[in-house]
Amino acid sequence: MAYVHKEIFVTAPIEACFDAARNIEIHSQTVWKHTRERAVGGVTAGLIGNGETVTFEARHLGIRQQLQAKVTEYNRPYMFADIMLKGAFKHMTHTHLFKETEGGTIMTDILDFSSPFGIVGRLFDRLVLERYMTSFITYRQVKLKELLEQSIEVK
Repeated sequence: MAYVHKEIFVTAPIEACFDAARNIEIHSQTVWKHTRERAVGGVTAGLIGNGETVTFEARHLGIRQQLQAKVTEYNRPYMFADIMLKGAFKHMTHTHLFKETEGGTIMTDILDFSSPFGIVGRLFDRLVLERYMTSFITYRQVKLKELLEQSIEVK
């Protein structure tokens, strides 16, 4: 089992951060461009909510794949979590946490995942995927922060 835990401070209200994190179009704008990630099933536009699913298609590690996730926990504007229903992982849970602080919001992403194939999958998680997923989440957090803070400046 692998684990990624990343936090970032955003100078924006908690509600704006929460809604941006669950906005499907914004998701596609805030991930690595080379993955060409896009929603192809379930909720494909707007805000995903409790009990809803989305299927993303993307190229990760050179392999085109689809991942279907379902929002299984939802407490606006403090947290939501989604689990993988279909995809390359044996299991994956992504928890999104939001904490209001002076001057903004701390956004936290927690990924808990594992690859199939027993010990080979566990080695792959430790040697490749933990670093890859940490970089992926860090990039998305930075892009989301930029988008949110630019939006606040414009208003």
